[in-house]
Amino acid sequence: MLRTPETTSDSPSSAAEPHPEVAAAGSPTRLVVQRGLFFGPMPTVPEDLYSVVEQGIARRERERVHLTPGTRVSTNTYFGRFHATYWHRWTTVPEVEVTAVLSGTGRIRLMASDTNKVWRIAAARDIDGERTTVRLVAPIDRFIDGGGMWIELSTEEGELTASDVRWTVATGRPVPRTDLVICTFNRVDDCLNTLQAMADDPDALSRIGTVQVVDQGSDPLESRPRFAEVSAALGERLRYVRQPNLGGAGGFTRGLFDATAGERSEHRDVLLMDDDVLLEPEILVRLTGFAASTAQPMIVGGQMLNLLHPAHLHISAEYADPELLTVGMPMPGALKEAYLLGLDERMLPTNQERRVDTEYNGWWSCLIPAEVVARIGYPLPLFFQWDDIEYGYRARAHGIPTVALPGAGVWHADFGWKDWDEWHRYFNMRNGLITAALHTGFSTRRILRRLGQLLAQYLVAMNYGLAATLIKAVEDFLLGPDALRDGSAAAAAEIRKVRAAYAETVMHPMSELPEYAPDFREATVVLAANEPGSERLTWLKRAAYLALGKAVRPTGFVPAGDAHWWHVSTFERAIVTDMSEQGFRVRTRDRETALGLAREGARVFRRFLAEGPAAAQAYRAEMGRLTSRANWARLYGVDE
Repeated sequence: MLRTPETTSDSPSSAAEPHPEVAAAGSPTRLVVQRGLFFGPMPTVPEDLYSVVEQGIARRERERVHLTPGTRVSTNTYFGRFHATYWHRWTTVPEVEVTAVLSGTGRIRLMASDTNKVWRIAAARDIDGERTTVRLVAPIDRFIDGGGMWIELSTEEGELTASDVRWTVATGRPVPRTDLVICTFNRVDDCLNTLQAMADDPDALSRIGTVQVVDQGSDPLESRPRFAEVSAALGERLRYVRQPNLGGAGGFTRGLFDATAGERSEHRDVLLMDDDVLLEPEILVRLTGFAASTAQPMIVGGQMLNLLHPAHLHISAEYADPELLTVGMPMPGALKEAYLLGLDERMLPTNQERRVDTEYNGWWSCLIPAEVVARIGYPLPLFFQWDDIEYGYRARAHGIPTVALPGAGVWHADFGWKDWDEWHRYFNMRNGLITAALHTGFSTRRILRRLGQLLAQYLVAMNYGLAATLIKAVEDFLLGPDALRDGSAAAAAEIRKVRAAYAETVMHPMSELPEYAPDFREATVVLAANEPGSERLTWLKRAAYLALGKAVRPTGFVPAGDAHWWHVSTFERAIVTDMSEQGFRVRTRDRETALGLAREGARVFRRFLAEGPAAAQAYRAEMGRLTSRANWARLYGVDE
């Protein structure tokens, strides 16, 4: 393990050997691109995401399953499928081979599906006797629009044990070394858990060269006794870097920066990984295997499953509309918040059967080849929010696609349990405007309509701190590229000070509820009615009530799922559940504050209309400098 303080720029350790399947130039070999797993990495993960006992009784383990007589087990599941349609579209691999060690009496089938989930048998073998290794081969030739493959094991009168299932493809080119980068900030236990999960799966870890942890927190990993244990387990693979907090963009870019230094960058990929994921180590195998097989350099993203609801897929492919400051919209045909253990209308498993192309992938887990960095530069110093989105759209502008690979997933904190009214919304808004400047026609009127809509809704719903956050974001966007000079570190501190002036930005624990509602009747739950038929007319009515000091209800308790602007705005004071379900916020009508913010917003919007195009042009003109290696070296304080 190497430790790098803030003032050094040592190169990553090269002591870790590349994984053993690397092919020498011109010598074809088989590359494991997926392992057959029957059980999750820990008991909190539903095992049916890996394999399903369709009838009979089976004992499932991580890489082994034992079937009793009259049993059928299928891997037609999220983690069990080989998502052939993505291989057919993005690689030139002609076929896939499945090997498995079997003993006992039974049958193994290699199944395949077409675009409409109609299954077929691609290959099969009956087993009756001693332990043997079975090899099944199927062409990847009828999956352009959709479809996948999986295995089915069955018994009649005998018992059958299957283990060591491997999906392999032929490769005749060198497999790039992959360095892994984790950016962490005061999530010590989560980060150590992620590192430990890697160390506990040496087969998956063999795909990785250096594991670099960029620690930007005030509570460093190295202060914990457990860090020494994890360091010893990872050995020379681990590189630990401490640096000032530059957000997720600064942390992840440090990994890209170090991995692509000089000649070391040749044939090297970089896998970005959040610190607070529940890691499925198999993702290391699947992302590196797919990236090593693509027909062209591309960004290969892992998908996100919800941590609190581990059987739910957040989204399978997405796009953003920067001019509307909107992200995470599902591409046509994509799954969104899908229950992966459920069935569709035909009583068939919920899978991403049809191939859906994504426009970007979140950096909870995302592999970026060094060649991509060489062509389009490093990420923007945005601190965080939109850094991954902007990079994906920049890659698209250079002809580099992104794939969100099904079956390669990690569990990440549910986005739906994060409250919108937080300090980091400043970055969501400001960075969305910067992305719009760089990757859209930048229609100031369309953007201004959206900004005005948001501000108007925030004011009537008593989100005064959020309104101030939006105004500050627009002001700082108009500063142009100078807003990013320090990597946005100062802005992160400043927006917290701005928001501290507004009481409703503070979440209170339920133990404090009697202080805000001494009479329990003041905290009676009031659910939202139907959505308004005309949002414009409804807003005008709410604004009139605000101006006249009227309210439909004096007080009430509003559940998080009912906290729509048109509902909260009917109260004089609303006690609103935080989206995390861990506490509540108190929104109190304040006519003078609302009018003051409205005037300030109008002033900034006039500036945006007049100065926005010039600011957008300045960001475009400075793009090369902002994303250059020299700029990041300056931010890191290292010599090149």
